[in-house]
Amino acid sequence: MKLPRGLMGMLAFALLAPQVPAQSALDAGRDRGDHSWVATWASAPIAPGITTIDSLFGNDFSRSFENQTIRHIVHTSVGGRRVRIRLSNAFGALPLRVGAAQVALSSSQAAVYPGTGRRLTFGGQTSVLVPAGGVMVSDAAEIDVPADGNLAVSLYLPGITEPATFHEFTLQTSYISAENSGNQVAAPDIPGAAATPSTFYLSAVEVLPHDSVGALVAFGDSVAQGGGSTPNQNRTWPDKLSDRLNPNAYRPRLSVVNQGIGCGRLLYDLCGPNGIARFDRDVLGVAGVRTVIVSLGLNDIMIPSTLPMFGKPEFAAEAVSAADIINGLKQLVVRARASNIRVIGATITPFGSSTVPGVFTPETEAKRQAVNRWIRTGGGFDGVVDFEAAVRDPANPSRLLPAYDADGVHLNDAGYAVMANAINLSMLF
Repeated sequence: MKLPRGLMGMLAFALLAPQVPAQSALDAGRDRGDHSWVATWASAPIAPGITTIDSLFGNDFSRSFENQTIRHIVHTSVGGRRVRIRLSNAFGALPLRVGAAQVALSSSQAAVYPGTGRRLTFGGQTSVLVPAGGVMVSDAAEIDVPADGNLAVSLYLPGITEPATFHEFTLQTSYISAENSGNQVAAPDIPGAAATPSTFYLSAVEVLPHDSVGALVAFGDSVAQGGGSTPNQNRTWPDKLSDRLNPNAYRPRLSVVNQGIGCGRLLYDLCGPNGIARFDRDVLGVAGVRTVIVSLGLNDIMIPSTLPMFGKPEFAAEAVSAADIINGLKQLVVRARASNIRVIGATITPFGSSTVPGVFTPETEAKRQAVNRWIRTGGGFDGVVDFEAAVRDPANPSRLLPAYDADGVHLNDAGYAVMANAINLSMLF
């Protein structure tokens, strides 16, 4: 197994060190030499229930819990010397009780490396009540978080929960213990745990880096999320961009945080809140954010054209024009700049090779081209990433190059690597 950078040195220390409780937020603040907190991983929350394309057709990943432990496996961008987490009950109607939480270095599947576990507290307490619609941030825990590595963040839910605030589909497998299996946050492994592509309640992991570093947010849909790439291999374009930005684990330049939501739209809800609605939480609220790459509009074009073909005629009323999408993008630019955040626009990638009815039509292609023209030439953004030019087929520009094409809309690992390489790093700083 390939260990994350810097892990061997940490293990040598961790195996000799006792279990250390989290440092209180007050104590952490007393260290005047601290640099600012920065997000190293995030998972944009969405509401449970019939809110995604999968759930529209009977494949609902949302769920409740009863006296269970969730072990989330999260992949870091940059490392740090302390860690804290954010818990979100954004779409809860009731308060959520979290009975215990722990962070450790992930080994394989649901197992963690012995001796690396750190208890997480909230205001010094091991249990926390997360209000309906609220967020709770843990105290700082002393741990040497590796860059480009995997952490296991375990949450114990002692009661019976309502359907959870969650993120439907990630490219990293997490694990859920059996019902009524109790508190297993400190367990070295959770045998028999059920694998899940989702995250539940955990919305961010933040680190205190050794050197000052900011965050870049990839704000988009399933192409930003990495649909079509190999699960558990960290080959999305935000992952590969992080590799480019941070080749030296000990001298990070910029954390990259993926806030993509599969089938997410800019102007209408479905698969989570629309981009305009979630921008404050999923971009402006990210710890250390300095830059955002906006990659939205594809589903605003495709969904109203496609879903009516599958017995969902109500979506036809949600058709938007290219001008509507452009105006929505302009709003994100205004709000980013008001918070002194650099905003980069990404062109919409081709979908002409899709065989799904309604995806590629003369009308949808005309909208895509019109939005892309404005992104390239409208002067609205602080910089432009021309993803379309990087991955289109020169012989047929409305289609993805076959070598990069996963399903006509999403890309494969090679395609996402090309997208990451198309980004001019100098415009991110």
